[in-house]
Amino acid sequence: MAEMYKVALLLGTNIGEREENLKKAAELIAEKAGSIIQESKIYATAPWGKQDQPQYLNQALLLQTWLEPEALLYILLEIEQEMGRVREEKWSARIIDIDILLMEDKVIASETLTVPHPHLQHRNFTLYPLNEIAPDWEHPTLKKTVNELLKESADSGEVIIHT
Repeated sequence: MAEMYKVALLLGTNIGEREENLKKAAELIAEKAGSIIQESKIYATAPWGKQDQPQYLNQALLLQTWLEPEALLYILLEIEQEMGRVREEKWSARIIDIDILLMEDKVIASETLTVPHPHLQHRNFTLYPLNEIAPDWEHPTLKKTVNELLKESADSGEVIIHT
């Protein structure tokens, strides 16, 4: 039997029917990548990096998957593409963005994948939803829980519960 991994994902969208985009992405993830075992509320957040774009909706998911890290990344990129994601410029508006935040206690630094997500501890729009569903998950290199990272975050970006 294949090894199962617990993975924290972050979904983000700021184009089109944002709530529908999150729902559709979660459905496709469950269909192609494993079982969603928990999902956060949806949070409304200001854009990060590139400010002149619409507000984002973000949601964290906990996924149980049999997929190895690179295979999971490939499936998630495929889902983004299937939903109409076009990668033009960094931090630009997008119909869907799916990030792997944490995968068990793995530390991965390949050409295509970095886990834990390199900006996880710097972004309130990531920490708030993740803290809701996995406050005690310890960052494998910083050795701090998600809750501790949120309390120490210097990000002043506003994060509001949307639904």
